[in-house]
Amino acid sequence: MAKVTPGAFIRQVRQESSKVTWPTRKETLVTTGMVFVMVFLASIFFFLVDSGIQAAVKLILSLGA
Repeated sequence: MAKVTPGAFIRQVRQESSKVTWPTRKETLVTTGMVFVMVFLASIFFFLVDSGIQAAVKLILSLGA
């Protein structure tokens, strides 16, 4: 592995960071909104699945009593 001086490393980092395409404010807000919606939908889904499993387990356990 070739040794790189600290100055050369900093220049390379600046060069690479100039190639980064940053999202616009609107893109960031839309993406954030989509994440919140998906988290909400996933939480509702898992709540319903958990409630169904809970009801099934209660039914199975009540059969033995």
